[in-house]
Amino acid sequence: MKSSYELALERMGQAAPVRKLTADQKARLADLDSLYKSKIAQAELAFQDAHRAMQEAGDFRKAEKYRLEFSADRQKLEAEHEAKKDKVWKEG
Repeated sequence: MKSSYELALERMGQAAPVRKLTADQKARLADLDSLYKSKIAQAELAFQDAHRAMQEAGDFRKAEKYRLEFSADRQKLEAEHEAKKDKVWKEG
């Protein structure tokens, strides 16, 4: 996944400058990817179970509200992940 910086440069037609990562930074980025991948997967499983139960109970308004809340929570997790990755990138 590209950072917002890389996407902006791509839109402007410029290539992203080549940055070298240390072994420590690579390991930390891999750890962050793994951590957030598991956090998002865990949240999705919990969401699916609860959402399905709401739908089976016929509470469609509550299910839709819950779906919107989950979507916002997922976006927050993804933004947090990107911010932490950017922080590691900027250290180098």
